[in-house]
Amino acid sequence: MAEAKDSLAYLTHHDVYPDARIRAILRQVKTIAMVGASAVWRRPSFYAMKYLQKKGFRVIPVNPARAGSEILGETVYGSIADVPCKIDMVDIFRPSEEAYDITKDVIATKDAKAIKVLWMQLSVRNDLAAELAEKAGLMVIMNRCPKIEYARLSGELGWGGINSRIISAKRP
Repeated sequence: MAEAKDSLAYLTHHDVYPDARIRAILRQVKTIAMVGASAVWRRPSFYAMKYLQKKGFRVIPVNPARAGSEILGETVYGSIADVPCKIDMVDIFRPSEEAYDITKDVIATKDAKAIKVLWMQLSVRNDLAAELAEKAGLMVIMNRCPKIEYARLSGELGWGGINSRIISAKRP
């Protein structure tokens, strides 16, 4: 990982994302591999996985420590390469420091798995990983949660009194 420490990349185009870009990604994605998925119901990855499943996404958990077990009815795999089906998006639920190596694994399997999007969860930002992924042709989102973005863009967050910047009298 020496090459990752030598660069001082900071990608300003990842500071803010247009709603249209997030919305387009969430409309196109059907299958998500969640790296760092947890079977512990109190963990944010468990909540995010459960919510996304209820919204119609197939979420495949990737967690080497739990490989072979099940989380929310889905078999857990040890790596992206082990997932036996196509994946539209990889959601990294691991610390920022681990995102670079995970990104290299995603790039190595992107063609075989048809991966189009690399998403890094809230508080996960690794500009070097994003730069590498973009050079490989992947769309990248950092420091955002697909669960929160889906709820915000659909208006569900507004039901709880949260200002989602979307005004509508219609339920999603």
